[in-house]
Amino acid sequence: MRVMAIDYGDARTGIAVSDAAGLLAGYTTVIHDRRPESVAQEIARIARERQVEELVMGFPRNMDGTEGPRAALYRDLAALVGEHTGMSVRLWDERRTTIEAHQILHASGKRMKRHKQNVDAVAASLILEGYLTRRAREQAPPHSVDPFERG
Repeated sequence: MRVMAIDYGDARTGIAVSDAAGLLAGYTTVIHDRRPESVAQEIARIARERQVEELVMGFPRNMDGTEGPRAALYRDLAALVGEHTGMSVRLWDERRTTIEAHQILHASGKRMKRHKQNVDAVAASLILEGYLTRRAREQAPPHSVDPFERG
């Protein structure tokens, strides 16, 4: 099952799409548009083109878990995306993803000026990886014996 992660931003929106098995992040891109309606339309186009079956969007929360000041904007975009795709959008806690994305880009040797071009796609990949990991954990059958336990 192909999953798309969305990292919505003021000027750019990062997109990451998993492989067909829904295990790894594969395709990434950035939508360079500020208008929510246009962003939702482009997300819908990519979702159709990439045969996406599930949508997850980063959602701003404060460090204490409460909703951030931009939460209403994200809910509105999620509703627009839902209208354009016919799919529900799962909101996913995105705390620290942009910070982690900048750290990854810095560690890879990218200059700060180049971060803006890539950070949203990297952040979307982090959202996707977190979501896929959680989903895999929830779908795994319970084990009576820990395979890593030494006997």
